[in-house]
Amino acid sequence: MDEHRIGLKPIRRSMWAPTGQPLTCPVAPGYEWLYVYAFVNPESGESLFWLIPVVNKQAYAAVMAAFAQKVGAGADHRVLVVQDGAGFHVPPDDGHPEGIQTVTLPPYSPELQPAERLWELTDVPIANRAFKSIKEVEAALSDRCVWLEGQPDLVTRHTLFHWWPLLAN
Repeated sequence: MDEHRIGLKPIRRSMWAPTGQPLTCPVAPGYEWLYVYAFVNPESGESLFWLIPVVNKQAYAAVMAAFAQKVGAGADHRVLVVQDGAGFHVPPDDGHPEGIQTVTLPPYSPELQPAERLWELTDVPIANRAFKSIKEVEAALSDRCVWLEGQPDLVTRHTLFHWWPLLAN
């Protein structure tokens, strides 16, 4: 599980251009943000995305509860969530939803987080583009996230590290 900040400030990437042709990238920076919360099972490629306007403890708790419900976590179905040590990754007073257990990665170790590798995939429709409003960004991003949820092979190729412990069932 991880989250990614997207906004009106453009994401720039390298791109191909015909030889001798000038390459331009539109830029119209703004300072409005949207956050993508993502869960991924690196082995199966299953992924779930939520677009949320804020990143804080309440949003984290709400997304974690929605995730638990979506995957059927409970007393008889336990789910392990690997996450970074962000300050808002704190369970509510009554704890995480039943069936959810978390493991926190060491500080400053994004290379250990499979979900970090999702951002390269989510940013495709918004890279090198300038948007007038955060609603336009949200529309492009939501379409991409829905598409990615149906592409488990692509997601696995990006998130399954050679050292990741595979399910022994």
